[in-house]
Amino acid sequence: MIKVAFASNDRVNVNLHFGAADTLVVYDVSPGYAELLGVGEFVKVDMKGENRLKALSTDEETANVVDLQLSAEELERLAAKPPEDKVIAKLEFLDGCSAIYAASIGTSSIKRLIAAGIQPIIVGTGQTIEDLLNEVSLALHCGGLSWVERARAKAERTAQAPAAPRETGGGLRLITSIDELE
Repeated sequence: MIKVAFASNDRVNVNLHFGAADTLVVYDVSPGYAELLGVGEFVKVDMKGENRLKALSTDEETANVVDLQLSAEELERLAAKPPEDKVIAKLEFLDGCSAIYAASIGTSSIKRLIAAGIQPIIVGTGQTIEDLLNEVSLALHCGGLSWVERARAKAERTAQAPAAPRETGGGLRLITSIDELE
């Protein structure tokens, strides 16, 4: 029903910064079911912004460390080199997705994702994709997440016929009610 992407290098946990992600995983999510649609692999790039040395960690001491002590040579080298646009290929791959979950997303990428109609969602490092898929499934069935409701309404406007859950064996069975959590 809606396509949702995750920045993950292990295809299990959301653990990558969107701009530097070398892997994006996309699922088609319906109430009670998710099917893997594809995995995008991108050239690994070095982070350049002020957050480039920030660790994607749950350890608070290291998670907020930013080294702003750059040598004059490094500042000159960074200024002389035009920035790489590592986001274009990712935006093209995410075409048709309603949201992207990542451990971190830079401000300019957030603006570009929103302009492309993709909801950027930052979650704690190590959040499992399956838990997040269950959250989306539950919201599709019961409501509660505004971005999911907007995405569902958009999907229903553009769909020819209502999409039924496809249980072809290659997907994940998800929850559709709080009762299933017990």
